[in-house]
Amino acid sequence: MATFYHVLFLWVLVSAGCVWGRPATFLQDFRVTWADSHITPIDQGRAIQLRLDKSSGCGFASKKKYMFGRVSMKIKLVPGDSAGTVTAFYLKSDRDNVRDELDFEFLGNRTGQPYTVQTNIYAHGKGDREQRVNLWFDPSADFHTYSILWNHHHIVFYVDDFPIRVYKNNEGRGVPYPKMQAMAVYSSLWDADNWATRGGLEKIDWSKAPFYADYKEFDIEGCEVPGAANCASNPKNWWEGPAYQALNAIEAGRYKWVRMNHVIYDYCRDKSRYPIAPPECLAGI
Repeated sequence: MATFYHVLFLWVLVSAGCVWGRPATFLQDFRVTWADSHITPIDQGRAIQLRLDKSSGCGFASKKKYMFGRVSMKIKLVPGDSAGTVTAFYLKSDRDNVRDELDFEFLGNRTGQPYTVQTNIYAHGKGDREQRVNLWFDPSADFHTYSILWNHHHIVFYVDDFPIRVYKNNEGRGVPYPKMQAMAVYSSLWDADNWATRGGLEKIDWSKAPFYADYKEFDIEGCEVPGAANCASNPKNWWEGPAYQALNAIEAGRYKWVRMNHVIYDYCRDKSRYPIAPPECLAGI
């Protein structure tokens, strides 16, 4: 950690514990969770680079936890033959036995094949809600924005301005929804060739190591915890407003396009795993 650097970061602390944007340093707002020697500043500290080699991957996390809001990162994924690697960006609570977690996992592939994005949602300790989408562009050629919106009404995963997954709050139908635990922001680059690419059939080609993923323009708008007692329900929190309680018409059209053309796996349709569909699938999530 002592060798670390500054990264521009947009943040805020406002009334009721919400965040606006303020320039900050990586050291102020993040901590290295493992292998700090594999995380490097670039562009005079305005971006960071994660490295995976045969000795280690690496990861970092926010020092603060949050209740509801929106988190985004610009990421340029591992280029070339990235099979077996996983670049992850996710929110997670501290209590693993009853954890809440919202996952982006970018699954590498052989050169020329599309990158796959896997999303998953844990609520009250229950996960196994995987969906996979093939990206419609090369995410290693340039930076793209990956975002998670989390409020009392739904959770939306975005790739740039395209929603790729929506998980609605259907507590009224007995479907668990993450709303009781604050979550920190995490990211990592690691070796997952036992499962990531074609179910583990495609292994990492270590002759092409090291592998790199680049990050910039972190943005978190949410309520820091501990904070004001009414933080999560404060009407001043824009992410709880009417405009963010459902997809707008443009988003709905983009979402339909993604679901029709780029979804390659949806646990709701996996009859071998779930002969009886999970309740959230029946609820139309």
